[in-house]
This record gives sequence, C-alpha cells and structure tokens, in this order.
Amino acid sequence: MTTTTSPTTTLRPAPTRALNLARTTATAARVLRQLRHDPRTIALMLLVPCVMLFLLRYVFDGSPRTFDNIGASLLGIFPLITMFLVTSIATLRERTSGTLERLLAMPLGKGDLIAGYALAFGTLAILQSALATGLALWFLDLDVIGSPWLLLLVALLDALLGTALGLFVSAFAASEFQAVQFMPAVIFPQLLLCGLFTPRDNMHPALEAISNVLPMSYAVDGMNEVLKHTDMTADFVRDALIVAGCALLVLGLGAATLRRRTE
Repeated sequence: MTTTTSPTTTLRPAPTRALNLARTTATAARVLRQLRHDPRTIALMLLVPCVMLFLLRYVFDGSPRTFDNIGASLLGIFPLITMFLVTSIATLRERTSGTLERLLAMPLGKGDLIAGYALAFGTLAILQSALATGLALWFLDLDVIGSPWLLLLVALLDALLGTALGLFVSAFAASEFQAVQFMPAVIFPQLLLCGLFTPRDNMHPALEAISNVLPMSYAVDGMNEVLKHTDMTADFVRDALIVAGCALLVLGLGAATLRRRTE
C-alpha cells in the first residue's frame, strides 16, 4: 500500500520552474529595497549619464551643431554603459555573498530571478532615461526633429539592453573586478563600430559586417532616425525592434547561464 504513494510525491517540484509573476515582482521589490540603501549606486545610475551629457554640451559650446549630431546617439549609449556596469556588479555581488544560492534553494526559478532583476533595474532605467532625455532636450537645447517620446523610447530600450548584457556577463565573472573587465570586451567594440565616429558604410567591409550584428549599431541608428525625421519611419521601427529583441535574447541567455555561486 505504501509503495503506491511514493511516485506522486517525487513528481511535484517541476511546476516551480515556470515563470511566476508573484515571485518575479517579489524579487524586483527586494532588489529595489536593497538599492534604496545604496545611494552611490543610485547616483551612478541616475546622475552620471546626465553629467556626461552636460559636460559634452559645453565641450562643444562653440559648435552646437556637433552636439546636435552626436548628442542623440550618446543619449542612448551613456545609459547602456552605466546600466551594464551597475547590473553586472550588483548581480555578481548577490552570487558571491551567497544570496543567490539561498534564493534558488527556495521555490524560485532562474527565470523568475532574472525577470525580477530586469524589472527592478528596468524601473530605474525608465527614471534614468527620462532624466537624461529631459535634460538634453529642455536644458541643453538638443535639436531633434522627431518626437521626444520616440527619443525616450530608444534611450529606454538602450538602458534595458545594458541591463540584459550586465546580467548575462555577471555569470562569467568571479569578482567585481572581472565584471568591470568585461566592459572592454563587450561595450568598447560596439562603441567603435556603432557608427558614432564614422558612418558604418564607410568602414572596411569586414568591420561593417560585424557592426551589422551588434545591437548598439541599431540603437544609434534609431536615435539618428528621430534626429532627422519628423514622423516614425519604418527604419526606426526596425531598429527599435532589433534592440528590444536583443535585450530579450540576452535575458534568456542570462537565465540559462545563471550560476548559484562563484567558484
């Protein structure tokens, strides 16, 4: 009689792996509570892109058109870089402190955890993008032909992409120093090949081909579409969808490669 009950008890844990909204939001709330007690990290995420844009505006004080030409692109690049740094270090800190291992011992799947982190940092990305966009448009006089809301949308997508990349690379770092070392490997090549310094079709064909598969290239292209066109164009929609798709893809890879602890 007792043998008939054992198979039913061993098959119960599987449903805990499904993505659960309640567990995801609880994870996001916990991360936000922790960040609330870390004012330096909050300042890095929210204020550094604004400070960089402010400095850039007055570096080109004698040539306002130069700021107009590159300011929109950097409005997306600065949030991407800061969110990449903060997210990768914060996630790694969770793993090295043992918090991640304790969380995954509970009925909390990797998908719930990654989605919770993305939701928490995505909330801050919204604030960051809104502050940087508002500063550039209404205080630094960035001249944009298109809708400011489209500019904000691309800046937000770029910040979310930086969050996704930070979550992904944190799985391969053993220390916070190593997490920072990933920046030259992940961010700098995209920065050089995204079309910020020269049009991508002027590059060597091999480099142009590489730039065509890098998400930052489409982030810059999307910003330039808003800079030059009054209406939403098909190219803008394509660029925004590619950046969003890359962010979702990298989040999925982050969930697949997430480890409980750093060896």
